[in-house]
Amino acid sequence: MSRRWFVTGGTPGNFGVAFAEAALETGDRVVLTSRRPKELQSWADQYGDRVLVVPMDVTDAAAVQAAVRSAEDHFGGIDVLVNNAGRGWYGSIEAMDESTMRAMFELNFFGVLSVTRAVLPGMRARGTGWIVNVSSVAGLVSAPGFGYYSATKFAIEAITDALRDEVAPQGISVLAVEPGAFRTNAYTGFADEPVAERIPQYHDMLEEVRAAFVAMDGQQPGDPHRGARAVIAAMAQDPPPKRLILGNSGYDAVIDTLEQTLADFRANETLSRSADFPS
Repeated sequence: MSRRWFVTGGTPGNFGVAFAEAALETGDRVVLTSRRPKELQSWADQYGDRVLVVPMDVTDAAAVQAAVRSAEDHFGGIDVLVNNAGRGWYGSIEAMDESTMRAMFELNFFGVLSVTRAVLPGMRARGTGWIVNVSSVAGLVSAPGFGYYSATKFAIEAITDALRDEVAPQGISVLAVEPGAFRTNAYTGFADEPVAERIPQYHDMLEEVRAAFVAMDGQQPGDPHRGARAVIAAMAQDPPPKRLILGNSGYDAVIDTLEQTLADFRANETLSRSADFPS
């Protein structure tokens, strides 16, 4: 029997469409959500009744509930949820505009929780399901200029770990996916918005960050379709992984960071162990 997918954050040229197409390749059916559903209509038409595009902003709780109900009514349930919607922007920890920082958490973190909590009752009732949370290499490796974006993704890593253990007894599996640099439209906006930084000491650093992303746009090594297919392959493994890093550079960066972290912990083991009461 074909699975029924619910994928958030669908826009042409991004990971949401890649996930949808990978699922359709396997014979599954897909609900793809978008803030601008008209942009996906011609794409959806080629798949007939196997695709349903629904309008949804993950930061709008009422819209989330309505979209999930539409999906469940149309296909009879949701077997796979892919929390893909999100975006990032750069700024210093000290000076990023607070409204921008909070909006990023609303989208990248609280939006994921809203959709997950709306989908889980149906999965629990059926005793089966998959939740795929699209995090980022930045959720395991933080970088100057991207601290708040990384914080949203680190938070996704934490709730994914807790959720995995909470819902496993109910037949539901949970996977975190950490893409590196993939050739999507995610970096396109960087060329159009100048650095807004009120503290001069951080301005040059942020200009370098922006320039790097602008230069990388369209040249990223990651293929979204191959990445989405890798996720489907990971879901089929027994047992499946808890996390899946996507892309060579991302894999290398995460492994290097974790090895450095372990080395730092071990170098200070004596101090760490000295903090208990004497036995």
